[in-house]
Amino acid sequence: MTSDRPSRRVPAGKPSLRIPVAAPSITEREGELAREAALNAWGADHYRYNRQFEEMLAAHCGVAHAVSLPHATSGLHLALAALGIRPGDEVIGPDVTWIASMAPVSYMGAVPVFVDILPDTWCLDPAAVEAAITPRTKAIIGVDLYGSMCDWEALRAIADRHGLALIEDAAEALGSTYCDRPAGSLGDVAVFSFHGSKTITTGEGGALVTNNPGLHARVQKLRDHGRPPGDRFFLNDEVAFKYKMSAVQAALGIAQMERVDDLIRYKRQLFGWYADRLRDVPGLSLNAEPQQVKNSFWMVTAIPDARYETDKFALQSALSDHGIDSRPFFSSLSALKAYAETDCRKLATPRPETARIIHAGINLPSGYGLDEASVAYICETFAGNLQGCKKR
Repeated sequence: MTSDRPSRRVPAGKPSLRIPVAAPSITEREGELAREAALNAWGADHYRYNRQFEEMLAAHCGVAHAVSLPHATSGLHLALAALGIRPGDEVIGPDVTWIASMAPVSYMGAVPVFVDILPDTWCLDPAAVEAAITPRTKAIIGVDLYGSMCDWEALRAIADRHGLALIEDAAEALGSTYCDRPAGSLGDVAVFSFHGSKTITTGEGGALVTNNPGLHARVQKLRDHGRPPGDRFFLNDEVAFKYKMSAVQAALGIAQMERVDDLIRYKRQLFGWYADRLRDVPGLSLNAEPQQVKNSFWMVTAIPDARYETDKFALQSALSDHGIDSRPFFSSLSALKAYAETDCRKLATPRPETARIIHAGINLPSGYGLDEASVAYICETFAGNLQGCKKR
């Protein structure tokens, strides 16, 4: 935004403290269970909290197996390794997502193939996936971005038709559903994140879930330096990884899962407050919720259209001036310096709508603890800044 624009009015009711873009919901119960695990999760009981957390997560997702991990990135790495992805193989995924969704492809020496997203859900475009398939393609990674859901029916049909593995990155989508099926149950394997910003948190942390017993067994071995669960002899038969969650983290996860439905309900209520207050702002799009989807709205996201002369970083700066933290919409992975000298492929030019989403999209505060008055202040500030950015 240029300096000759009129100064923006600070809305009434400005909070005395900065409004964070994300914040967890932590109660005494989390503290009690974490303390209990720190005191008791040793020896024969060392995995008790992890096992309970995994059982709760698997039940919530409607799958047979869950494995607690340090983060979702480790889950994707393990999924690719367990599926037998090798150097030179190609793995298709969205060009617009957090880098952690595709970085594990490079860990395996495989080639990430970046394709366009859909303009409404911001998830993988099935037509672009189909066009990107070659004889070297071995897997598809669909990302349920910001709580939205991929077109899993279309992706499953493509994967089955070409004999490809289908991986669901549900890191941001715990509580979302597609055709009444929970996030985490749509791929051959799926991963979640429990970072402090997520719908439930273990501080850091993640999980892998699957219905495939063979894949589950392979992951269990790979995540513990190539030895099977229960091994007492330390006779490893392959070089693998060390990806485990601590008992204290798992105890936090148990407490969070005990009220997961309430946490998801709050996220949806929060989005409703934003939608009500921003619905009359011309040219502004928020998170989509197609008929077959229930969106958990992990992060409230706003996309101003081309009538506004602004970008996501300018919007962040303007909101910050009024005590409001925010995040930019994810950038194009293939345009990042990180991939400038790596072996990767990008198929076709993205549609103009994608370029606009990347240019101007912004995540508004979506943490627990926000009330309607705070949301009203955020919306008034955001809408006022947009108004000042309209093309003359």
